[in-house]
Amino acid sequence: MQTVFFLVLIWIFIYTFGFAVTLWKGKQKLGALAVMGLCFTLLILPLFSNVK
Repeated sequence: MQTVFFLVLIWIFIYTFGFAVTLWKGKQKLGALAVMGLCFTLLILPLFSNVK
């Protein structure tokens, strides 16, 4: 079950990071940085609460 959880988490990370790249290319650098921060938070926080 944890494998499925991490696969879904990685899929969400990749999708959201792609959106951040799109924002960066569209000259919206502040928004892109905010979304990248959200991406890395999304990736790091579950590791603290789910991994024993």
